[in-house]
Amino acid sequence: MTQAPVASKAHRRQHDREIVSLAVPAFGALVAEPLFLIVDSAIVGHLGTPQLAGLGIAAALLTTAVSIFVFLAYATTASVARRVGAGDHQAAIRQGMDGIWLALLLGVGVAAVTLPGAPWLIDLLGASDTAAPHAITYLRISSLGIPAMLIVFAATGVLRGLQDTKTPLYVAIGGFAANAGLNAGLVYGAGLGIAGSAWGTVIAQCGMAAAYLVVVVRGARRHGSSMRPDAAGIRASAQAGGPLLVRTLSLRAVLLIATAAAARLGDTDIAAHQVVLSLWSLLAFALDAIAIAGQAIIGRYLGAGDGDGARQACRRMVEWGITSGVALGLLVVVCRPLFVPLFTGDQAVQDTLLPALLVVAVTQPIAGVVFVLDGVLMGAGDGPYLAWAMLLTLAVFAPVALLVPSLGGGLTTLWWAMTLMMTVRMLTLWWRARSGRWIVTGATR
Repeated sequence: MTQAPVASKAHRRQHDREIVSLAVPAFGALVAEPLFLIVDSAIVGHLGTPQLAGLGIAAALLTTAVSIFVFLAYATTASVARRVGAGDHQAAIRQGMDGIWLALLLGVGVAAVTLPGAPWLIDLLGASDTAAPHAITYLRISSLGIPAMLIVFAATGVLRGLQDTKTPLYVAIGGFAANAGLNAGLVYGAGLGIAGSAWGTVIAQCGMAAAYLVVVVRGARRHGSSMRPDAAGIRASAQAGGPLLVRTLSLRAVLLIATAAAARLGDTDIAAHQVVLSLWSLLAFALDAIAIAGQAIIGRYLGAGDGDGARQACRRMVEWGITSGVALGLLVVVCRPLFVPLFTGDQAVQDTLLPALLVVAVTQPIAGVVFVLDGVLMGAGDGPYLAWAMLLTLAVFAPVALLVPSLGGGLTTLWWAMTLMMTVRMLTLWWRARSGRWIVTGATR
């Protein structure tokens, strides 16, 4: 990173308070999101294996369709935080409303494709004759909630940009509770089966979107911001989010290639890979919470014209990322004998799983730096660089991962390839951070 002035203890404590106040609630909200699917799986699983299989296939499609638009949260956080730093809350809310309108337009478009295309999409994933009808039912109904899901992304970004991560936590908890109650009541109480689970999730997502909109609309009225759609503002939001979409798609491609390579290794390896990947994703939530704090804090400093403050905050967050990575890595090593049997009783899978987990543990400090710097550059609005860096990472990773099966490597070798991927990401992000080119001050980049 560029040389930052040495921060005093008072400044370090200030950065620590800011990071903790934003990261802890953000972590709670991040963890609450995957619990939706866990609850759905637990409730639907008691209906029968075909229903659970159908849910798994439909949920995979739905998650992919929605997650690629997570840039709605990231880009909105950065742009709103900049305007907050510049002291223009009216423009900050206006920018946030543009992001929400973009989310609505994209959500309607995705739903319009998914609803009629559900049978074709389910067939594309190779669903069995018994699981396909349940998958189609779940996907068609759930697609009605896609606009609400994307509005939740954008509105979450608005509040993070306003330095508020507590409200998203409360909304996530409320949505989780509503989803669990509605699913149980509609699946069994109303006898709707898997359709009840889908409707429960749609209603819960719409309720979350409504709660966010109430908060944002109140803020807009308080600061005199217009809530009407503005074509130029929506275009600007789309342009800011475009590079982040490329970054997200490249990252999704990395994960899909890793899964494809694991599948070619055999059933034991792919089963173990899914467990390792699930744990890796869970650890990512903890590190991503610091990255979210970074997006909000860096955007605010740059908007206020405080480049030195942004440098100091970046340095402190990197220290947090490394420390958190070391702690998480040690936790994985210590707890391996306890949690591995929870996932599988197959000794062959366990034997394959354990060395791969050690690789994950060793590389957590690298992951800590990657997530933090990713958040810092997002907060700075440095999306185009993030897109190119991730494309480069994909280009390095793909041939290495795909060669693992043909060269006789196993799952541990594949996860060393994942470590290579994270190392390339760290180096590209570290180089950018050191260059200082991301430090562009002002209300807009």
